[in-house]
Amino acid sequence: MENFPQISLSALFAEAPLKILSGTPDATPITGIALDNRQVRPGYLFVAMPGSSVDGHAYIPAAIQSGAAALVGEKLLEGLSVPYIRVENSRQALTWLAAAFYGYPARKLTVIGVTGTDGKTTTCNLLYQILLAAGHKAGLISTVNAVIGDELLDTGFHVTTPDAPDIQRYLARMLASGLTHVVLETTSHGWAQHRVDACEFDVGVVTNITHEHLDQHGTYENYRAAKARLFQSLEITRPKSQGNPRLAVFNQDDSSYEYLSSLFQSKISNQQSKIRISSYGLGGSADVRAESIEYSAQGLHFKAVGPGFSVPVTSPLVGAFNVSNCLAALTVAVLGLGLEPLTAARGIASLPGVPGRMERIDLGQPFTAIVDFAHTPNALKVAIETVRNMQEFPSPEGEWPGVRGRAGPGRVIVVFGSAGLRDRQKRRMMAEVAARLADISILTAEDPRTESLAEILDEMAAGARLQGGVEQKTFYRVADRGEAIRLAVSLAQPGDILMACGKGHEQSMCFGVTEYPWDDRTAMRAALSEFLGVQGPQMPYLPTQEKR
Repeated sequence: MENFPQISLSALFAEAPLKILSGTPDATPITGIALDNRQVRPGYLFVAMPGSSVDGHAYIPAAIQSGAAALVGEKLLEGLSVPYIRVENSRQALTWLAAAFYGYPARKLTVIGVTGTDGKTTTCNLLYQILLAAGHKAGLISTVNAVIGDELLDTGFHVTTPDAPDIQRYLARMLASGLTHVVLETTSHGWAQHRVDACEFDVGVVTNITHEHLDQHGTYENYRAAKARLFQSLEITRPKSQGNPRLAVFNQDDSSYEYLSSLFQSKISNQQSKIRISSYGLGGSADVRAESIEYSAQGLHFKAVGPGFSVPVTSPLVGAFNVSNCLAALTVAVLGLGLEPLTAARGIASLPGVPGRMERIDLGQPFTAIVDFAHTPNALKVAIETVRNMQEFPSPEGEWPGVRGRAGPGRVIVVFGSAGLRDRQKRRMMAEVAARLADISILTAEDPRTESLAEILDEMAAGARLQGGVEQKTFYRVADRGEAIRLAVSLAQPGDILMACGKGHEQSMCFGVTEYPWDDRTAMRAALSEFLGVQGPQMPYLPTQEKR
């Protein structure tokens, strides 16, 4: 925050839509904002937030000792040596105060929000490429990274939407770098925790809303409502000199369509809403739809048809779900931002792929190896269905070292787990999906955290058996993820497709409370190089290696 001028406490609160319960913002100069007392520097505002395991109010004395000039919190506290402003919701306050500290940068940018269960990151990257193709200076904030001009910033090991101060700092840096547009990936966690409330969105798009994060939201309805906040926020975006499209883009093929459209249709019909609605879909009556779809292992080709246009679209991405992602991005670009359809198609074609999304790992093996982020039941389902159409290796004559050539279509072998301290229903559901659709499933670790990995695998194995899975024949349990990938490689025959799912781009795995460096792509290369007898990386370390 050192590159930004100080601001008074009263100025921080001047335009923030916050209810102050007690305390008076005064002229105290503020040089930064922190939600972690360990990050407090002299002159900072410390925002204390209650949490599920840690209450930030307990660290107020430590923040003052580190030089905090003022405090914000929810609890009634007296006798503090620095100004204390009590608010209804500290998390919401943090978002608006961070925006104010950086001068409300989103008000000077065209901000596009992307939400959904699956496909968010891919859709964000498609939109980013479209904006570049149109000649716009654009930025990107996703769960993989933040892109500011030529600068690529890691957004962390395990993140959903970054914290509010980080988002506002990224936006301010984008504005200072001369950018005009930003694509922002938003999660249900981000919306539920008010991290993106002050992002002043101009266009919002949803990919889909399926079973996920019920551990936090409690019910699917709550989860769906959290994502709907993106579109509701379009109403409160302030007028901008560059205009406010205020367009909500929905997926007509998804079960969320009726719910989301019903939130706004009556208000729009009665001219009580500033929001417009558009839809996309693989067919039917969607505003933008796909016709003449052709799938291949090399990518997609289809015709995008919308109001007054019909444009051919080609992409190296694979699968029907990526047709939807392309349509989502194209609808935002053409109907929301007014870009030419051919320009949007050119941008789509320029995206070679997204890290950890259907990413092929090829060391010359006679089968296809893929790393994918599929970590929900629906994502695993569509990933397996997609690779069913990707058996491209011809049946070999003779033998490959260690395996025997065979005729016919290849098998699908999938390695995956289910995270600890997260939605428990997913464990059974994902194992059921794999048992139905894959030929071989290998159940393994995926961030067990403080839960028993053995018990997680027990729940998954029960789901596989419910769908007729037979242990040691159609499914296996291997606690160590590296060993699980090695087993999959050893079982693969020419023409098979092997997928490691659930981690994708992520760079760590959590056991207990420790994040161990881990990359599925490195692990896959290590297993393949061992199998082929060629030079390659070492298998990353996990604590489960010691328990084999």
